[in-house]
Amino acid sequence: MTVSITAADHDRPPPARFAFGRHAWKEIAHLLANLPMALIGFVYVAFMIFTGVGLSVTVIGLPLLAIGLAGARLLGRAERARARALLGVRIEEPSPLYRPHRQDGVLPWLWTSLKDPVAWRSVLYSFIRLPWGVLTFSVTLVGLFVLWPVLPFVARGLTNADRAMARGLLSPSDELERRIAELESDRGVVVDRAAADLRRIERDLHDGAQARLVALAMGLGLAKEKLLEDPQAAARMVDEAHGEVKVALQELRDLARGIHPAVLTDRGLDAALSAIASRCTAPVKVTVDLAERPAEAIEGIAYFTVSELLQNVSKHAQAKTVSVDVWRANERLLIMVTDDGRGGARLDGGTGMAGLAERLGAVDGGFVLDSPVGGPTTVRAELPWRGRVAC
Repeated sequence: MTVSITAADHDRPPPARFAFGRHAWKEIAHLLANLPMALIGFVYVAFMIFTGVGLSVTVIGLPLLAIGLAGARLLGRAERARARALLGVRIEEPSPLYRPHRQDGVLPWLWTSLKDPVAWRSVLYSFIRLPWGVLTFSVTLVGLFVLWPVLPFVARGLTNADRAMARGLLSPSDELERRIAELESDRGVVVDRAAADLRRIERDLHDGAQARLVALAMGLGLAKEKLLEDPQAAARMVDEAHGEVKVALQELRDLARGIHPAVLTDRGLDAALSAIASRCTAPVKVTVDLAERPAEAIEGIAYFTVSELLQNVSKHAQAKTVSVDVWRANERLLIMVTDDGRGGARLDGGTGMAGLAERLGAVDGGFVLDSPVGGPTTVRAELPWRGRVAC
């Protein structure tokens, strides 16, 4: 038999009894603290709203309101901590408010702060708590002297309402808000990786093709000087320069392939993945089942994901066979790379797996690694489809 346990089951306290146990005393303490906390919250949000809105026609009004909303977030955090400590309600902390960069100016910060849904729900929570705080404090205080035998049951009923309010107004609002916070966080990963790629391209150009072309120019200059004095030596130098030109061209082709391969642009994933599969140390079977092509950016990420996975196979796996499968399921592009190598790959193993997972996560994708010691290793990756827009 399978038993399903939800998060709400973990938050549920033991049944109320006539005896005053530890949970009953915690609930009574919470109810007695409702009035002072409600007074603090109500006074704060009333002052904040009236001051901020009243001065909104001036320069300082909206910034004051934004600062007040930041304080409301802190009040919400304190209430979540109180609910966890006294009511056993495990409420996740909302994601930190995204702050624009300083160079973006004051207006983006102001707009982000004023539309913060977490802060506004904390304001609503503090505003409606005053009458509830008066009621619960009064009932509990009277119960301590008059309704003593049944006070645990009364406290349980009142705190259940508190639990519902805390979950409804102080919890992260929904999956969309969580995903927005994650994607805003992942934006930094994308920026850092793009900067690292630009540095790599600059380094490859400086240390590779550029250095070779400089040497080529010097060699041709010397050959020009010797052309009349020693034609045979000049001819040898021109031959050497011709060889250097071929090497430089190959380096530039490799660099361009690393940025965005021409075969991918011209012929799509099937041909591009077959091309990189031919360079793997193990035989690779490529199966691409796509009736149409995804967006160029998604296609590029898929290409480089498979490319890096096949490089890992060549370097570490000692595999005899590899398979690459790419297909579409609804609005997702799915990739599965399997090898029969020695296994034992890990996200923190220094093989670039963690970087792949971050790159895919930054575009709302997914990455799953299954690699027991002894093999086989299976990597499942998925990306949003985002089909091409017809021109």
